[in-house]
Amino acid sequence: MATIEEALEVERLERDIFRGAATESQLTRTFGGQVAGRALVSAVRTVDSAYQVHSLHGYFLRPGNPEAPTIYQVERIRDGRSFCTRRVTGVQDGEAIFTMAASFHRGDVGPEHQDVMPVIEGPENLPDAKTTLSPERLWAMREWEHWDIRTVPQDQVARREGTVSPQQVWFRYRHPLPDDPMFHVCTLAYMSDMTLLGSSKVTHPGVPTQDASLDHAMWFLRPFRADEWLLYDQSSPSAGFGRALTGGRIWDREGNLVAAVVQEGLIRTPRQA
Repeated sequence: MATIEEALEVERLERDIFRGAATESQLTRTFGGQVAGRALVSAVRTVDSAYQVHSLHGYFLRPGNPEAPTIYQVERIRDGRSFCTRRVTGVQDGEAIFTMAASFHRGDVGPEHQDVMPVIEGPENLPDAKTTLSPERLWAMREWEHWDIRTVPQDQVARREGTVSPQQVWFRYRHPLPDDPMFHVCTLAYMSDMTLLGSSKVTHPGVPTQDASLDHAMWFLRPFRADEWLLYDQSSPSAGFGRALTGGRIWDREGNLVAAVVQEGLIRTPRQA
């Protein structure tokens, strides 16, 4: 399957127009993380390197065709002294499949604090997902074979009082990545869509649903590397009307809170023919 470098690569066609080629995939629709990651890469290439992305807000509008290229159109909404804003639209066959706003910041000095990382089992003591998935789910590890994903067993999850549907996942890219910090940010944007909606299913094991990402927001808080272990602390505070709200906080191995994610997804009962 495609490496993360291939999955995120876009070709510049015009000053603010980019194209992402089709990549090898087993999926019937384009992985949402790839669409978001390529949209962010496109936005990054229109911003001065003095600015670093600090947030993105995206909407998945239509299923993407993984066998077709996607065009990414970037709008330069604002270029300020401290912040820049870009809007990106992903297009296939003349129709928008994804739209995203991304904000970039030069960085300032101010008060600092963060929550404490959950105390849980380290990734070295957990099995690689490719050794534990059922035969019918092994396709997922073939699709994302370059990722080392280790889910914390439910009886070992660090639970916060009142949290009804928690899930915790260690992950990292298996191979060394370039040192460019923005590449790691775009890689995390790609990865952040993986496993998050699954937190909404923790409290409903075995219930069949049709699932899809609807909207996705991220905040990048501190530097990190995506080829080193990161803990994705996830939960789903609410589900109803065929939709689930999910959220996640991402920590590096040293306990630094590096990113936060909120997503709403479709988890509806399959429609009868």
